[in-house]
Amino acid sequence: MNRAFQPDEPAASRIADIQGSPDERRIPIDKVGIKGIRHPVRVRDRSQGDQHTVASFDMYVNLPHSFKGTHMSRFVEVLNRHEYEITVESFRKMLTEMAQALDAESGYVEMRFPYFVRKAAPVTGVESLMDYQVTLTGEVVEGSTAIRVTVRVPVTSLCPCSKEISDYGAHNQRSEVTVSVTTRDFIWIEELIEMVEEQASCELYGLLKRPDEKYVTERAYDNPKFVEDMVRDVANALNREDRVTGYVVEAENFESIHNHSAYARVEQDKGLSV
Repeated sequence: MNRAFQPDEPAASRIADIQGSPDERRIPIDKVGIKGIRHPVRVRDRSQGDQHTVASFDMYVNLPHSFKGTHMSRFVEVLNRHEYEITVESFRKMLTEMAQALDAESGYVEMRFPYFVRKAAPVTGVESLMDYQVTLTGEVVEGSTAIRVTVRVPVTSLCPCSKEISDYGAHNQRSEVTVSVTTRDFIWIEELIEMVEEQASCELYGLLKRPDEKYVTERAYDNPKFVEDMVRDVANALNREDRVTGYVVEAENFESIHNHSAYARVEQDKGLSV
């Protein structure tokens, strides 16, 4: 039962706090919060300085067994205090503020947004935009934070086996390589994208003219890659990058001659201090 209100109390304090009331089931909740809230953000852009986009946020904290609920409005309040440029450091600050605002020992924020890169076609130089899906993931546990950057990169892959056994070409397909990294120093989103595209049979473009189509077709044919080749080659590129302390590389080929995808994954903790 809620305590009795005194006549001289402010109106706000006379509103019952049901969420803050005790709970007798003694079951702690690992993650509770808001999911799928969209918010405008600015992210750092290597060529333009910054880029305006819209991100979708998932924001959670832990809830001890003794509390009935968390204060959902505080998640939105924290998010609205961070309308400025989002960097790894400002993201880390938002994560810490969220945990403090909700008196939580642990917190988790995931921010997903489309990121656009202006690319020139390989022969004609005609420019167009390519979009990539980027995710920032942050977790704080008892004041210690960890941030991960994930980029999903569409590319072309061409089957080495098909090329070897066929008289009239080889089957190829659009593929998707996902790279998730932890870093100890700043790294551009564009750098991660380029690390992936350089290891594919060929990269993708938003707009191609006929000379460009000829180039990308022949480029892929001259550079066949199994799904295993792509994850290993991207992993090698990340191994050479001292700013990357750990990574997960996944590749999925959306097969053009099968009713299934081909998939491979490599995960590595490089043992470097953050």
